[in-house]
Amino acid sequence: MSRLGPQRDLEEAAALEHRRRRELLRRGRIFNARLRTIGIDKDALDAQVKERKIQEAAEKAQHERFAHDMKKNDKLICLLEERQKNEIKDLNRALTEFHKNFQKPETRREFDLNDPQALKKDRPARVSDSDPRCTISGMQKFMGEDLNYDQRMKFQKEQLREWSLQQQKDWKNALADQKLADDLYDKFRIELDRKIMEEQRKEEESRRVVCTATKDFNRIQVAELDHKNELEKAQKMKDDMDEITFLLRGDLLSENPGQAVGPSGKHPVLVDRWKGMNQEQLMAIRQFQKEQALEKLRVREQERQRDAEWDRQRLQTARAQLLLERQQQRQNWVQRQDLDLVNAELSQEQKAKSIYLKEEEYSNIPTDEFYAQFNTTTR
Repeated sequence: MSRLGPQRDLEEAAALEHRRRRELLRRGRIFNARLRTIGIDKDALDAQVKERKIQEAAEKAQHERFAHDMKKNDKLICLLEERQKNEIKDLNRALTEFHKNFQKPETRREFDLNDPQALKKDRPARVSDSDPRCTISGMQKFMGEDLNYDQRMKFQKEQLREWSLQQQKDWKNALADQKLADDLYDKFRIELDRKIMEEQRKEEESRRVVCTATKDFNRIQVAELDHKNELEKAQKMKDDMDEITFLLRGDLLSENPGQAVGPSGKHPVLVDRWKGMNQEQLMAIRQFQKEQALEKLRVREQERQRDAEWDRQRLQTARAQLLLERQQQRQNWVQRQDLDLVNAELSQEQKAKSIYLKEEEYSNIPTDEFYAQFNTTTR
């Protein structure tokens, strides 16, 4: 007894120390937020976090690339708009200069009607054959009968020659301006193409770097996934072998009906060990299934009769609606024919009235007023 007592105390002390050390280790695992794995899969969460960061980086790079493309397109649009504004401004300036030089108010045919100095310039009815007021309506000078015909023709030819020379000069200047503008546009387009090619080269380099990084990451992910699949496959094979061994050695696959018999009481049959029903139970189930099939046939027949009644009523309603629409179309056609006849009669009356009013108006115009209107029209 003296030798067994101290040995038992030592064993109890060692067991107590072992339990205390194990409890301390368990507390360390539980209260450590980084190493605690109760209820969660920390490796899967870390993999999801890593995938989320990679996805956010890819989206950020894509957004930056889209923003860069938008800025580049905005610059191109601004340059094109500025060029269009300059072309419109030059065109308006040239049009204003043309109006100022070649379309003066004094050269207009009706300037004598709006001349502010008309009263000061007023002279007798005719001063000479070259008087510009001797118009056709004045009947004082006719075409080709003036005294300065030779001088006038010579002046007109000289004026026409000067106009032709001026037009040729303007045309040459316009061609030179157009050539200069085309040269400037070609230079601008070449510079713009060079910038675009440089941007495309930079974009391809950045895309190549991103693709390389993505390939490396995918390769690492594939290797990790293969290793994980191999481990899972080995564990699954081990679990399957254990389960097969347990089933082969256990009573689950045996055909002993006695294992389904439970203790006499509330549950005489063990459901998890039950091997089948007897012949009476099978006959009761078949009889119940036959009754269900008959009930289902009866319900289907009732539904078929009800659907046929609904179809008959719908056809009658559609036929009545069609007859009503045809009657309404016939009434509309009759009303339209009557309205067309009335409109035709009103049109004939209006045309006859208009012709009568025109004849009445022409018959009441005096002769002097008719000649004045004719002269004004020819002028």
